[in-house]
Amino acid sequence: MVYSSAYEAQNTLNRQFEQAAANQVWVTDTTEIAYNIRKYKVRLHVVLDLYGQYPLSWIITPTETSTGAIKVFQMAKQKAGGLAPLIHTDRGAAYTSKAFNHYLASNNSQHSYSAPGTPADNAVMEHWWADFKSIWLAHSPQPQTFEDLEQLVTEGMVLSPVKLTLIKTKTQFFLSDQIVVIFRHGLVISFSGNELIREVHYSSTNLFL
Repeated sequence: MVYSSAYEAQNTLNRQFEQAAANQVWVTDTTEIAYNIRKYKVRLHVVLDLYGQYPLSWIITPTETSTGAIKVFQMAKQKAGGLAPLIHTDRGAAYTSKAFNHYLASNNSQHSYSAPGTPADNAVMEHWWADFKSIWLAHSPQPQTFEDLEQLVTEGMVLSPVKLTLIKTKTQFFLSDQIVVIFRHGLVISFSGNELIREVHYSSTNLFL
């Protein structure tokens, strides 16, 4: 599918997903999640830093609105000390709204857009959604209240892409406070939170951390 040069010009990120430093490029999106046996539907907004591909902030709102989109960036700004200079989104109504774009401009952030109907332009975000929903939410007990849902989402947000992959591949690991150690295929990985501490290969006669 061929898009106009105008769409190409608006895609400043241009699928440059590998970033060398934190808080240079943030990506965002919103997705539908549900709770209770009656399947009450709400929207989950998340802001990811492309460096490390971890969530900076998240919020659950009743519907998808520019207010929710702005709020989750206000939370990310508070955590990081400022907005990233480049923000990438799709062309949902919340992100094309005047209010959202005014907020980005007032914080000196450039807005990069995916081409219409092209999720690959925001592939990191789409992949993160897929893992979060199919690995974490789908394998957790169904939350019955909104408060249960908020807790479940919050717990899932501390899982880095590495941890989600390990859960997906049924790698054995244990959690002690903030330190996680994973044993898989002769590899030991230890990290605190989302920060990788050490990654070493070992043999049966040479196991160390």
